Amino acid sequence: MLTSDAATRTPARIEYLKVRNFRALHDIEFKGLTPMTVLLGPNGSGKSTVFDVFAFLAECFELGLRRAWDKRGRAKELKKLKTRGSDGPVAIEIKYKEHGYPLITYHVAVDERRHGPVVVEEWLQWRRGQRGKPFRFLDYREGQGRATSGELPDEEDRRIDVPLKSPDLLAVNALGQFAEHPRVAALREFITGWHVSYLAADTARGQPEAGPQERLSKTGDNLANVIQYLAEQHPELLERIFAALRARVPRVERVLAETMLDGRLLLQIKDAPFSHPVLARFASDGTLKMLAYLVLLYDPDPPPFIGMEEPENFLHPRLLPEVAEECRAACERTQVLVTTHSPFFLNALKPEETRVLWRDESGHTQARRADELRGVPEQIKQGAQLGHLWMEGFLGLGDPLVNQGGPTAPLAR
Repeated sequence: MLTSDAATRTPARIEYLKVRNFRALHDIEFKGLTPMTVLLGPNGSGKSTVFDVFAFLAECFELGLRRAWDKRGRAKELKKLKTRGSDGPVAIEIKYKEHGYPLITYHVAVDERRHGPVVVEEWLQWRRGQRGKPFRFLDYREGQGRATSGELPDEEDRRIDVPLKSPDLLAVNALGQFAEHPRVAALREFITGWHVSYLAADTARGQPEAGPQERLSKTGDNLANVIQYLAEQHPELLERIFAALRARVPRVERVLAETMLDGRLLLQIKDAPFSHPVLARFASDGTLKMLAYLVLLYDPDPPPFIGMEEPENFLHPRLLPEVAEECRAACERTQVLVTTHSPFFLNALKPEETRVLWRDESGHTQARRADELRGVPEQIKQGAQLGHLWMEGFLGLGDPLVNQGGPTAPLAR
């Protein structure tokens, strides 16, 4: 176990997500999100779209709304981003819990105007206690609004009117840079810290410029830099990562990140039967991807939220339950969202951790927790595994060959 402050502090947790008019997500809610949440469903069911909601929100804070919006089709392709036939804005709402604070709701709605996207509505609110009245301590419309100051904002706090320079700016991103808005700043830090990952083995084979880097990039192209950082600052943790890698890829002895004469880093993998290490570009995709996942999940100061899309790609099926267990262990210090098609990954999961997605007759994505499907809890109690139930068509909703338009039988409990 890690002994640093990062290992012992309680991370913020997302407990609820609501999305409207984001591609196939016409109007969908995810209640009671667990520290580890896995999205299951056939191709085209909306798993990647839910995944992209988190990526979109993180990019809005990191790159700005306009760039995040344009990456998903630009104004002339707006219908590709918004739900077909919808006149309303794209709206995203999350409820999250910081240790020691009430549940906080963040709502943002974005729409297209003549000159580009605008934030038509953005607010933050919380409720004091079970019966307390919801109090909105940040409230903006198209660049105009107000926020209250104070560590524990309430109705007695001083309200500050701060117009934004442009209606395409996020108020949380702007005001969160100032000390007089600590709760707004905490949300900004939370979202900008998300790691919504599109790890690929090919990107890890590159030769980046030398220099230690603390955090793995979203593509994994700085894997060698993070190995260098861990070797210098956390050698014991790096040994733990190597031990975990050897347990899955037994012939791997060590991973080296060496600086070349031209100032670039060369990632090398030492295979036990050979006297000299092999360059990363000759290593297997599975070895590199497993290494990248371990580096991400063992981070001494992990991101507050990690998204992983289809971790089964390039990995041996028998390794996938191990990856699931590594994800669950990491959830003591972070929150993990995974999309998957793999029954082997599912076999390591609990029904309450799994959301089954499908498209209804209107083409809109629907979702249901696996433990809400008829018979699933009883089957699990009898020793069945979730992946086996899915492959046998027992879940129905998640089978591409069964109930294409949603459940034809009353599968809900």
